[in-house]
Amino acid sequence: MGNLCSIQISTDHTVSRCWDCIVGRANYTCKLEKNLRALRVAVEELKALRDDVNRRVHCAEQQLMIKRLSQVQVWLSRAETMIMESEELIRDASTEKEKLCLAGCFSKNCKSSYKFGRQVAKKLKQVVELKSKGVFDKVAENEPTGPVDVRPIEPTVGLESTLAKVWSLLQDKQVGMIGLYGLGGVGKTTLLTQVNNKLSGNPLDFDVVIWVVVSKDHTVETVQEKIGKRVGLFNGWMQNKSSDEKAVDIFRILSKRKFVLFLDDVWERVHLTKIGIPLPSQENGSKVVFTTRFLEICNEMEAQKVKVECLRANEAWELFREKVGEETLHSHPDIPGLAQKMAAKCGGLPLSLITIGRAMASKKTPQAWEYAIEVLKKSAHKLARMGQEVYPVLKFSYDSLHCDTMRSCLLYCGLYPEDVLILKSELIEYWFCEGLLDEFDSVRRARLQGYNIIDSLVNSCLLEEDGEYYVKMHDVIRDMTLWIAGESEAPEKSFFVQAGLQLTETPDVGKWENVRRLSLAGNKIKDLTSTPTCPNLETLLLNYNELEVISDGFFKLMPNLRVLNLAGNRGLRQLPEGISELVSLECLNLSRTGLRELSIKLKSLTKLRYLDLRYTDDLRRIPGKLISSFPKLQIFRMFRSGGGYSQEEMVADNEDGIVELGCLPHLNGGINDFHNPYETEGDNLLNDGNEGLIEELGCLQSLNTLSIHIMSASALERFLSFPNLPGCTQELSLCAFKESKSLNVLSLANMQCLERLDISECARLEEMKIEKEGEGRMIQASLFRTLREVTIFECGNLRDMTWIILVPNLRFLWVVNCLKMEEIMSKEKMSEAADLVRSLNPNPFAKLQNLTLQFLPELKSIHWDVLPFPCLTEIFVRECPKLRELPLSSDSAKGNPICIQGEKEWWETLEWKNKATQNAFLPFFEPH
Repeated sequence: MGNLCSIQISTDHTVSRCWDCIVGRANYTCKLEKNLRALRVAVEELKALRDDVNRRVHCAEQQLMIKRLSQVQVWLSRAETMIMESEELIRDASTEKEKLCLAGCFSKNCKSSYKFGRQVAKKLKQVVELKSKGVFDKVAENEPTGPVDVRPIEPTVGLESTLAKVWSLLQDKQVGMIGLYGLGGVGKTTLLTQVNNKLSGNPLDFDVVIWVVVSKDHTVETVQEKIGKRVGLFNGWMQNKSSDEKAVDIFRILSKRKFVLFLDDVWERVHLTKIGIPLPSQENGSKVVFTTRFLEICNEMEAQKVKVECLRANEAWELFREKVGEETLHSHPDIPGLAQKMAAKCGGLPLSLITIGRAMASKKTPQAWEYAIEVLKKSAHKLARMGQEVYPVLKFSYDSLHCDTMRSCLLYCGLYPEDVLILKSELIEYWFCEGLLDEFDSVRRARLQGYNIIDSLVNSCLLEEDGEYYVKMHDVIRDMTLWIAGESEAPEKSFFVQAGLQLTETPDVGKWENVRRLSLAGNKIKDLTSTPTCPNLETLLLNYNELEVISDGFFKLMPNLRVLNLAGNRGLRQLPEGISELVSLECLNLSRTGLRELSIKLKSLTKLRYLDLRYTDDLRRIPGKLISSFPKLQIFRMFRSGGGYSQEEMVADNEDGIVELGCLPHLNGGINDFHNPYETEGDNLLNDGNEGLIEELGCLQSLNTLSIHIMSASALERFLSFPNLPGCTQELSLCAFKESKSLNVLSLANMQCLERLDISECARLEEMKIEKEGEGRMIQASLFRTLREVTIFECGNLRDMTWIILVPNLRFLWVVNCLKMEEIMSKEKMSEAADLVRSLNPNPFAKLQNLTLQFLPELKSIHWDVLPFPCLTEIFVRECPKLRELPLSSDSAKGNPICIQGEKEWWETLEWKNKATQNAFLPFFEPH
């Protein structure tokens, strides 16, 4: 019985399990349709959830530095697989449903229906589970970035040396701030990109490199946003935070990293601390490198300055050639030469070279190139896309100048011919007479404003300094100014400029009617015979032509002309009578003309403030009371003028009372020894060594800038007696003093503005001495502190130049044809001067740049001791056979070679203290 009971229990358990199995399997079949409906719904919901997650991920990834979370990526991958598998089951459902019978509770193929029903139920459960896992607080995070984002760049030419310099500064622990400045379109951004990309291969231990285009209209917030993105602050960080709060966040991150910040296109000082940038220092090792068009910005940001220069000629040609293409260059044998001319016209500016080069790539005939060159000369804005792509870029610098006065002054520079050096002082005086310098009525004070404007234009890279006294304008900048003046200005304010084009005929005067400023300077025009109508004309530049004739009616219809420049027309012997009708004239430049006399009718020019008669060698007569009739005259220049006939042949008309002079012997006494047929006794200011001229100049109350030529000791004495004349004299020429054997240089001590002194043809002059009258204080060593140029010419008895010890800022010294000159500096006379002069400067050559010694047969010494010549660039020696030694120490010129010109035989006889001194020279030998 016991055994039977045990069997019964086992059988019941087995039957129960079998029944559950049968019911479970039947359940998969019975619920198949219900589960399929649920699966369809769940799959649709999973699809929607997948799309939502994908959309969030996509939005996050638009921020570039955002990366989707790994768990999100895994879920999306599983969702895609799940959806695909579920949809496959749903597609197969129609076949399985056909096997069902009896309201779906039984199947014709129980095994198949069970298996399929089980798959559907399982997949439904998986889909529901996957849906529950697809809810994410965030789907992406900031991606850890590399230190550098490599930026796209085109191949470059000619930046290698500047790149090397910047790269060196990046590694210099003493340098934290680097400013790259230069002309618009010169390649500053390209250079910065090269530096950025080079860091990708050699990051120099920087943790992060940040690039921000600052632009002209930037705000602190826009810069903060760009930096924030780069250092991992997500977009939402920008919202609901003040600028100060953002600065704190940026500072918190960057203060823990060694960074390089590149700021491109900076137009004003960037306040780094306001943005949140830690200031670069040796401690943090970080760097800030920026590009700008303004040197002033580099100074304001206390940066190490690196100027990005225009390309050298060979580099410019390489870039231009690349853009034109070899196919075009070889399409005709004449094209390479024409292409080189055109490349040269671009002045090495990459933007211009690229623009014009691309435009010329399709021009395959010489005629097309010749036409393009002519257009580039006369109307550059019409060539290629200069007016659309080049000038607007450069004009940003023009527009950014501080005021209209600066902009007008820049446009004025466009009147000068291409590539010409512009004397700063002359330019400022023209600005003054034009009324552009409106802060002061006095030209002496206006110069302060003028030099400030020049500094601003140089700092903006719109002008270039050439030495201490000159500026020049880049060809493309000049073309831009003419484009602005022609395209942007009102018609009545327009310019007409055809300067430096070698024109032989006057351009069509019909085009002058509405012109305000007109320049025909630097041509070959010989005569002006028309009568142009120019009611708005204020400036007329006719300098450096070949003018011989100007008709009386030429100036008749120019009522508002203020500036007239006729300088450099050597063939112009007389002025037309019509010039006296220019009653608005304020500036008249007649320097270097062939004028023989001035007409008394010029008295009508009562507004004249500037009169330049320098180097008018043939001028013989200025009528009495002419100069004194200019009450507003502030600038009068008559340096080396009317001082004697030259030895060249001069021919004139005998019937007019003019003599014919052949090769005359040298006139040591100057004009005083020669009867001048132009003179009317008592009516010529140039009589008696120009003493009459000095009398009239002394009466001018407004005069404050003077250059004067004096030809007698009595005239010099009279000149020095006027209280107003010595103090305003910039240039003084003393010529042909017949009787004077000595000149006390202390008599010139009150000439506080003297910049240039010429002493010539004083045949009896034996000594220029330092002689103090009476007892009293010692003389100041810097007595002639403004004097920078000294010329001694044909003073046959003068033996030394020791007095220049009183000229501490001497730049140029010329000593020519002084037959008894033995030494420039005398040790004996230096000792005598030491008793009279306080704090005597032991080196009078400390600032000397150019030394010229010619035809000095007795010259043995320049100085008895070896001295440094730190500024010397050139020595010119000719016919000085006894000069055997140059007193230059080995550290002269600070390591830069000094150009020396002279005979090879003389050079070979020089004695040197050491080889290092000799190596400081770069010899240039003249033909024997």
